[in-house]
Amino acid sequence: MVRFATQRYQSFNFLALTLFRRFLYYFGGFAIGLVLLFFFLGGKRASCDYGPNARTLKNIRLKTRVYEPDVLLSLENLNLDTSAISKVLINGTVLFSESHTDLDSCKIYVIEENTHISLKIKVENCRDTVRILETNLKY
Repeated sequence: MVRFATQRYQSFNFLALTLFRRFLYYFGGFAIGLVLLFFFLGGKRASCDYGPNARTLKNIRLKTRVYEPDVLLSLENLNLDTSAISKVLINGTVLFSESHTDLDSCKIYVIEENTHISLKIKVENCRDTVRILETNLKY
């Protein structure tokens, strides 16, 4: 009986060490993989813009912006400049319910930002350029 109990203990001990060794190898390889990943992607401007809001804002930010004259006048009356539009395009949310995304040529998006200032803009996203059509300050 004692011999059977020690054999069970030894086999359990052996299994525990083997399982521990497997986890050690797995997490060691995982850590090395993470270090290599950060090393290769560290200098690159890789981003994870998978949601529709993030993809749309990134697409708009990367294009050349053309401001309508009344938009520039409106920004000047609000004591703002074009950097406020840039902040909206970084921190804003696209209101797809108010946007016209079913157009063939240029899609029209409504974007609002509520963190710094409550500004709502309407943009026309064409192939090469983005036209800022109007701005509204929300109170």
